Amino acid sequence: MKRAFLGAVFCSAVMTLAATQALAQSQPPLQKPDIARGQAAAAVCMACHGADGNSPSAAFPKLAGQHYDYIVKQLNNFKVKPGATKAERENAQMAPFAASLSEQQIRDLAAFYAAQKKQPAVARNKDSYELGKQIYRAGIAAKNVPACAACHGPAAAGIPAQYPRLGGQWAEYTEAQMIAFRQGTRLNNAVMSAVAARMSDAEIKAVSDYIAGLR
Repeated sequence: MKRAFLGAVFCSAVMTLAATQALAQSQPPLQKPDIARGQAAAAVCMACHGADGNSPSAAFPKLAGQHYDYIVKQLNNFKVKPGATKAERENAQMAPFAASLSEQQIRDLAAFYAAQKKQPAVARNKDSYELGKQIYRAGIAAKNVPACAACHGPAAAGIPAQYPRLGGQWAEYTEAQMIAFRQGTRLNNAVMSAVAARMSDAEIKAVSDYIAGLR
């Protein structure tokens, strides 16, 4: 009986491996990311993110000039992974769109947006400017909040994949994402979840406004 059981397990494993290999072979090989293909695919994105990734509304992020690796990661994070009950990053508008994209389309879109030039913005709240500057450059020692510049850089240029380019982003969008990290509705960066959890609404708003003016 033991041999029969082991034989059944072995056969099951072989069949699973064969199915996986067959699926992989059925998928066309990934090509080099192509900006032109990405621009064509971005036609459905333009209503929210603008023709060149400079969104006309603070409800949607500016994608122009964002790191290629970061865009790829975020689009994949909007998808529900096999075996998971929800996506690492939940968004009712982005979820169905991301689910429809192939890995090739994701890479092409990322290449297109990364090649665009982000339109600059300015910090608008002079009353909170110094607080935002202090948080971005030095953090909040009393709350064990590190300086934003430590990961995103002095000009908020970011680090590909994990830390996005923030300079010039809509302040309202940055604020909304910080709150999402704090509330646990965005789960795709443990560092940001921990940082945002220790910040007040006023601190998040101040640093988000300050970041908007960085370039």
